[in-house]
Amino acid sequence: MIKATETNTVYFSELLKTDSRFSLCYENLIAILDRHQISHRLICHTKDIWCRDYMPIQVGKSKMVQFRYEPSYLKEELNLQSDPLEVCKSNQLEPVFSNINLDGGNVVSYGEKAILTDRIFSENPEYTSRNQLISDLENLLEAEVIIIPQINSDYTGHADGMVRFTDSNTLIGNDRAKEYQYWRNGINKVLKQYHLDYIDTPFFTHKIKAFPDNALGCYMNYLEVGNLIVLPRFEVADNCDDEVLELFKRIFPDRKIESIHYNEVGKYGGLLNCTTWNIREN
Repeated sequence: MIKATETNTVYFSELLKTDSRFSLCYENLIAILDRHQISHRLICHTKDIWCRDYMPIQVGKSKMVQFRYEPSYLKEELNLQSDPLEVCKSNQLEPVFSNINLDGGNVVSYGEKAILTDRIFSENPEYTSRNQLISDLENLLEAEVIIIPQINSDYTGHADGMVRFTDSNTLIGNDRAKEYQYWRNGINKVLKQYHLDYIDTPFFTHKIKAFPDNALGCYMNYLEVGNLIVLPRFEVADNCDDEVLELFKRIFPDRKIESIHYNEVGKYGGLLNCTTWNIREN
């Protein structure tokens, strides 16, 4: 699979630019991309800003896989469910289509490895064999699929709010000591099985009564494109902004690292990785 460090272009749903709730976040992020000479474009005919989920996954320079996008958490909100067929056609994309139901936000990859949460099984009940589902995914993604437990309190069940790869043998993820015990036990089992190292990273929970599913405090949902990493910074009580920024500078000494206030997006349950679709062009 194409690594994030190999990508050079970032796409956004046009709604991120045109919706007044998010337009300032969009403008500030575009300013960062421009400063680092990263190309960016808009995706038309989308129904929400979370383009990572309904866009194809780039496997090779000339191969993309478009999965079925019918997440269980949107079954009562079809007005927010973008149609990948329409989006791809409207944006001149010609991916390989798969009937497997999978959100792009539930795929965290690095070359020949891809991490998904076990939400993939409940989203595809027609598969009576989990091994067959994993095998089919591995053939499509051309990567080894590693399953980790989902966080039950996360209505999306996505992997990109919990872990990311720093290299092929190391994950960076939420501080296990502060996670639910069932998840800590589950991720430790996976790390041992696949001989992976893990870097614990601070996170926090920020309660907003009007936005109970907000993503404030989740540093793992960052944007990684080429040599650039853009971290969210939250600037609210009990934040770990400075600590996480310094940690990333130590982990990625050769990368350009920026941070951005993205709370107006974060209130609605997603952050930088959720609102971006970065690919390798040319």
